Amino acid sequence: MVVMTSIFSRLGVAIRRCTVRAILPAFLAMLGLFVLAPETLAEPAGGAFEKLPRVSGARVAGDEVRTRFVLDLDAEVVPAISALPDPYRLIIDFPELDFDLPPEAGMAGRGLVSAWRYGVFAEGKSRIVLDVNGPVALDKTFLLPAIDDQPVRLVVDIVTATRNDFLSFAEETRQLRHKRAAENLGKGDRMPAKPERDRPLVVLDPGHGGIDAGAVGVGGTLEKAVVLDFSRLLREKLEATGRYEVKMTREDDTFIPLNERVQFGHDTAADLFISVHADSVRQGRTVVRGASVYTLSDRASDALAQELAERENRSDIIAGVELVTKTDEVTDILVDLARRETRNFSVHFARTLVAELESAVQLIKNPHRSAGFQVLRAHDVPSVLLELGYLSNEHDEKLLVSNAWRERMANAIVAAVDGFFRPRFAREGIQAVQ
Repeated sequence: MVVMTSIFSRLGVAIRRCTVRAILPAFLAMLGLFVLAPETLAEPAGGAFEKLPRVSGARVAGDEVRTRFVLDLDAEVVPAISALPDPYRLIIDFPELDFDLPPEAGMAGRGLVSAWRYGVFAEGKSRIVLDVNGPVALDKTFLLPAIDDQPVRLVVDIVTATRNDFLSFAEETRQLRHKRAAENLGKGDRMPAKPERDRPLVVLDPGHGGIDAGAVGVGGTLEKAVVLDFSRLLREKLEATGRYEVKMTREDDTFIPLNERVQFGHDTAADLFISVHADSVRQGRTVVRGASVYTLSDRASDALAQELAERENRSDIIAGVELVTKTDEVTDILVDLARRETRNFSVHFARTLVAELESAVQLIKNPHRSAGFQVLRAHDVPSVLLELGYLSNEHDEKLLVSNAWRERMANAIVAAVDGFFRPRFAREGIQAVQ
């Protein structure tokens, strides 16, 4: 670690002598080890260090020409820094950290940083995302060791730059990022044979997580926590019937990119995919309340559906994930047929779910809606997005943390799942309702 600190010191001296245009090559040449390969420095989850490095403070200072981001830690931790354009973001990756920061941390920026956020990004990894107002360059990045009662401080200085400078820095890490993504993802347009199962597989997808908190209720309730707790309850109830195998895309406070959620349903050959959310709305906050069910469509059914889809599809941007445009061209007639059949099954389950929910909880007007939700794009898995309620409404927020309401909601969903699979149970001689 002393060596790393020395590297940071020499780096600061070297960079101060560079012009803005020369900053990025100098930075990458000297810092390439941990900019391009952060996993070589990250302590794996469950490793030798039982106590996670603690972040006790963070702040932004400066102006529209030069801005400094400072992080207070109780141990020296070397970050991996990268950038993503459109929108402009700086990504600071760490081994897993214990963030001990006030709730309002990151909501307000300063200078070149408009806002920032933090949290768990993947197992054993934490991330800070700085939203910047335009193209920037790294001027200095260094660690100040702890002295007396002063904590370790990570200092990141940024300055204004051209778009070309920013893009060249982002490109340095792009190829490695793509290589990792290719290793983690399978080919999405294959048509694997359904595995032999005694029971249907239901995948529950608690939305958001980790660095992406999702919506925040009027009373401070976090969407990522509410939907995870409810999904755990729903899993217990589905498994208790003995009729279903249930898996979850995340089982803790970890961020999962949208395409990996879709891929999870595809790779597990799920029979049903339910993405669970509790969103908020900008307009009609005191009026819009109640549960709703969304299916995939190329055109939104209404303005509310469009607003929610745009919000949910920004999850990857919030977490600092590179956005890759994927074409939806059909190259195989079997895939095209599967996609059409899957959408029909999705609509059928959505209608079944709405019918069960009507007698159990309050629904919004026209509760079955549709829009271009990225998380529903698996071509071979019937998928719906369930809005439990709206955290922007104080009445819904209270219900979402009510055990009695959660029980009613979960029981209604189990009944809807039973109704969806009843024809299959009848063919296989399984009793759908005990």
